Amino acid sequence: MSAPANTAYTPRQALIFVLAFGIVSLFADMSYEGMRGIAGPFLASLGARGLAVGVIAGTGELAGYLLRLFSGRFADSTRAYWPITLTGYVVQMAAVPMMALAGKWWVAALLIIVERAGKAIRNPPRNAMLSRAGETIGHGWAFGLHEALDQAGALAGPLIAFLVLALHGDYRLAFAWLALPSLTTVALVFAMRFRFGALGKIVKPQDEAPNQPLPRAFWFYAAASALTAFGFADFTLMSFNFGKAAIMSGAVIALFYSAAMAADGVASLVFGRWFDKAGLKVVFGGIALGIVVAPLAFFGGWWGAALGTLAWGACLGVHEAVMAAAVASLVPLHARARAYGIFTAIFGAAWFLGSAVLGALYDVSLTALVAVAILSQLAAAWPLARAVALNPAAKTPAADRADG
Repeated sequence: MSAPANTAYTPRQALIFVLAFGIVSLFADMSYEGMRGIAGPFLASLGARGLAVGVIAGTGELAGYLLRLFSGRFADSTRAYWPITLTGYVVQMAAVPMMALAGKWWVAALLIIVERAGKAIRNPPRNAMLSRAGETIGHGWAFGLHEALDQAGALAGPLIAFLVLALHGDYRLAFAWLALPSLTTVALVFAMRFRFGALGKIVKPQDEAPNQPLPRAFWFYAAASALTAFGFADFTLMSFNFGKAAIMSGAVIALFYSAAMAADGVASLVFGRWFDKAGLKVVFGGIALGIVVAPLAFFGGWWGAALGTLAWGACLGVHEAVMAAAVASLVPLHARARAYGIFTAIFGAAWFLGSAVLGALYDVSLTALVAVAILSQLAAAWPLARAVALNPAAKTPAADRADG
């Protein structure tokens, strides 16, 4: 199986490549989402406060997203898409089972940040390769299908944590069990490198100016995404609230996090297909979902926590699938790793600031926390509308061909 550099995949090649990476991501998410599903109550058990949890979650996302700025640029400049991807997976998968050894909350916090950093290293080059497959089958479908497989693992991981906690009540044992999908992920991604190595070759056109400016629509879209990220409560803070307010036990929190991952997978497929038909406008649906998360999660009691967790998962599916597809529809293939790095650095900086602000507000006023979250989501509508106006037909090449 081979494809010349920068030529489109055949539909079969594209589909196999996306499915293969989806299986890698399935096991990866089984590992690290299992960890993230119980990280909040685990930090609480080690004595962390609300502000510390918010800052930890935000710092992890900040490190994870800002590092993509460099890994994406490095991938596009060196064309070493596979080596960078492999390095990121190894770093990320090593951090998860090491949580079992954390005896202090700051040690667990450091490992949370390392796990996010590993994901940051591998995501821009991996997404660039996936977006190449999207040139044939549709960016929305490529990223939506990948995200759905990804979230199948994200659903299973918290279930593993739930079962271990339900049977043994031991957070450390739960983290130790997650070593199995971690090792499987590393083995699979190395096998995939040998099987699909040629498909990671992306060549820059000789007549292309270095560091060519990215389109204006990209920057407006990045601004809209940053505002949604600022007001998007991290699940670590949400689960911290569920545990502290005695709304749910740690085991039940892990179970509902698993349900959120299922909602993520379904939303990624639905919004991905919708994106290939309608373009950037579908992101308004993600904003609408984001508005209801904080009121439900922090004011809704048990049922509100359950519904808010599902809405949070669906909104995350829009972020992971449609946002990646949108960047691919706005930026040329040879510059996409750099664009993904820039986009996610902006997104992550906003998530960090928002997580820190929401974490601080949690210790002071839940009403203020919810108000800030809602207003930030609403504010994202204007730059998104500008991005849509500048690029009203931002679809994938495959979608354009299908539309005739």
